[in-house]
Amino acid sequence: MAARRISSLLSRSLSVSSAFSLSLGKNFNRGKSIHRFSTAAAAVEELITPTVQINYTQLLINGQFVDAASVIANVAEGDAEDINRAVSAARKAFDEGPWPRMSPYERSRILLRFADLAEKHNDELAALETWNNGKPYEQAAKAELPLFVRLFRYYAGWADKIHGLTVQADGPHHVQILHEPIGVAGQIIPWNFPLMMFAWKVGPALACGNTIVLKTAEQTPLTALFAAKLFHEAGLPPGVLNIVSGYGPTAGAALASHMDVDKIAFTGSTDTGKIVQELAAKSNLKPVTLELGGKSPFIVCEDADIDQAVELAHFALFFNQGQCCCAGSRTFVHESVYDEFIEKAKARALSRTVGDPFKKGIEQGPQIDPEQFAKVLRYIKSGVESNATLECGGGRIGSKGYFVQPTVFSNVQDDMLIAKDEIFGPVQSILKYKDLDEVIRRANSTRYGLAAGVFTKNINTANTLTRALRVGTVWVNCFDVFDAAIPFGGYKMSGVGREKGIYNLNNYLQVKAVITPLRNPAWL
Repeated sequence: MAARRISSLLSRSLSVSSAFSLSLGKNFNRGKSIHRFSTAAAAVEELITPTVQINYTQLLINGQFVDAASVIANVAEGDAEDINRAVSAARKAFDEGPWPRMSPYERSRILLRFADLAEKHNDELAALETWNNGKPYEQAAKAELPLFVRLFRYYAGWADKIHGLTVQADGPHHVQILHEPIGVAGQIIPWNFPLMMFAWKVGPALACGNTIVLKTAEQTPLTALFAAKLFHEAGLPPGVLNIVSGYGPTAGAALASHMDVDKIAFTGSTDTGKIVQELAAKSNLKPVTLELGGKSPFIVCEDADIDQAVELAHFALFFNQGQCCCAGSRTFVHESVYDEFIEKAKARALSRTVGDPFKKGIEQGPQIDPEQFAKVLRYIKSGVESNATLECGGGRIGSKGYFVQPTVFSNVQDDMLIAKDEIFGPVQSILKYKDLDEVIRRANSTRYGLAAGVFTKNINTANTLTRALRVGTVWVNCFDVFDAAIPFGGYKMSGVGREKGIYNLNNYLQVKAVITPLRNPAWL
């Protein structure tokens, strides 16, 4: 497919950051350090401009930053031709290069050196991530970057511990089970957590000895390119990690359908995941790992501490502007505490700080781009038209940018679109339930199965719910706890396979059985 050349979109989305630069415009809230959510138009304020420089905007292929075949705006847009170049470099690096032939200990040392460099450049990477995405700088710098570094140190530790097996056969044969790198891994990451998804994909693939072609989201290419440059400073050989920035229908489709790619890992929407899986199947039947959408239930039981439950439910939904695949976007509250919960959830949403994501104390920045902004507002309109009760919010903040008022709906019914679809925005839908059997049935009545939250003081209630909910992760009295060792993935249409932890290594390994006869063995 021909590459899309939309200069205005890319200059907006890629050259200085996607959502943040255009979302805030040149003026926003002058004279106020923090804008608390209200329905009033935002005042005018001068933007904070961080000191970090954007130096890496080309494609990284075979260890060199190079122009794309078609370059627009200030960031190279890769298309099918560029994917071919990147795959060729990755294939040569795997078939002929030192990386898979290097001792696992040496691979581990390079991963550790990279982690040290990322830690050293924490503030630069965090600033680029906020420019990339519009998320609060404090979130990027204090929460996401430390976990990014931890993930690479975790997989560095695994590099020299990927062992095979010796199997006892019934007859006189010696049987070895080898775990081999799968080859060239194609990876497609989303825009909501660019650095975190880079770590989830790149860390295990490199630890296993593979080479990589990674496509960034078109909205957020900056941090992956910067991180790749640090990898080469750490000693990663040319061609092992190749970064192509581009669009899904062009670069993404070319990668998923490439005959010389041995494996695809994709994080994104369920609908796009289906396309990726189809392209992989129709080409060379390459294995596919999918981490997809969700409509996660957050269940508040009748014994819950309401103040704590309100704060945790608020975090579960509104974190990262609501742009989180596992967001607790269906808040089920027991009927005995429902009214109290609604009033306190409304008050918490009204106190949420929204504004310039580089300012201290800001909890919510802009949505990623105009399409997502419009989508969120359409779902809010749908909720109103479906007769859900709009407790607060419901519109944009100010006349410029992609800021959405933190929105709370009560009296939400299961058949409403806001209760069924993944909104990916700051819209909390609160539903009422009577007993455990009912909430289990309703929580599971969805095509998704990514995650769930349970808030209760009763261990028996917690045990009942954690075993009954058809999801990949259940957080009990907590939410969004992402440790490097904890696997993450979904049931049903929330994906295939697991990210993070030991389970992610299996995505990047082939299993080979080697059998040799034993002549006159002393024992079997």
